Amino acid sequence: MKKLVVSSGAGISAESGIKTFRDADGLWENYPVMDVASHTGFLRNPALIHKFYNGLRSKLVDSKPNFGHEGLVELEKYFDVRVITQNVDDLHERAGSKNVLHLHGELMKVRSLRDESRVYQLPCDQLTDKGLETSVDTRDPYGDPVRPHIVFFEEAVPNFDRACMLAQQADIFVVIGTSLVVYPAASLLHYAPRNAEVYYIDPRPSAVPDYVHVIPKTATEGVRELISILTKE
Repeated sequence: MKKLVVSSGAGISAESGIKTFRDADGLWENYPVMDVASHTGFLRNPALIHKFYNGLRSKLVDSKPNFGHEGLVELEKYFDVRVITQNVDDLHERAGSKNVLHLHGELMKVRSLRDESRVYQLPCDQLTDKGLETSVDTRDPYGDPVRPHIVFFEEAVPNFDRACMLAQQADIFVVIGTSLVVYPAASLLHYAPRNAEVYYIDPRPSAVPDYVHVIPKTATEGVRELISILTKE
């Protein structure tokens, strides 16, 4: 079975109503991006960070996967599908994707500030604050404070090496819903083997090498076209 590796960005979740921090000139949900999505911002005002991500979680639970997500699950009938996503939402998983690697963390998880290997899925009875909301007073079972399980600006991307390895194994490599300007994720395109089939789905695609098959459509429309192309083959 051929390996189909997908690199997804914010555009795949846009049709589910998930806003991105690039939607409004450096503001994300009306906050300056660096205040709510940077390591410096967290050190400066951790209470704001907790409040902000609590709000994002409350919106995420009301969102649903769209056909951009669901179509990739359909392709699992024909291919060994692996998803690398820049998104922190869980819509790929809720659609049914079996193999998802998150580059920038996961909104529905928090981790210990003392030991980053201790990661907790929300809601979590092991935390002093139950439910989806956390605060600077939230403690894990070891008595340690927690933070969102998010890769902030100014922090390393720990899953990038794994993502590169997946891209190098691709028979088919698909980029969906990304401007290809956010690094290091944008560089994954160049890790795909030169003999791989490469597709790029985005309504406003960036310039890409000639060997990339561009589908200038939204994620839902583009994934439908991709399914048609790949299943005919």
